[in-house]
Amino acid sequence: MFAISRAVSLRESEVELNAVRSQGAGGQNVNKVATAIHLRFDIAASSLPDFYKNRLLQLKDRRISSEGVVVIKAQRFRTQEKNREDAIVRLVGLIRSVGQTQKKRIPTKASKNSQKKRMDSKTKRGSTKALRGRVDSGGY
Repeated sequence: MFAISRAVSLRESEVELNAVRSQGAGGQNVNKVATAIHLRFDIAASSLPDFYKNRLLQLKDRRISSEGVVVIKAQRFRTQEKNREDAIVRLVGLIRSVGQTQKKRIPTKASKNSQKKRMDSKTKRGSTKALRGRVDSGGY
């Protein structure tokens, strides 16, 4: 069981883990040992509450396919066990991120003093740049 929150947990049978060969450099060991992990998690077929399912399906994340399957490839570590843990931690993190509601942003207005400071600094910067022009040779 993977704990998502106090009330929500995920059964291990709902997550499909497959070992595959890692990509990239690493010598001859990479070519013969399957250390990377492909994690597949079907959102619609899971036991998650509808709140989590809807939020996950609405996410614009490249790890979620159009069929509603989360695919995570973990190949950060050299051992299969660490990659398996990494993939599960990333899945749980993704699900937890959906469970948190964002605070509504209250737009603020810049103060008169901050606006005045900004305009003064722009004027000063402009005058500094204006002084960088060509120097007149004086008619020599």
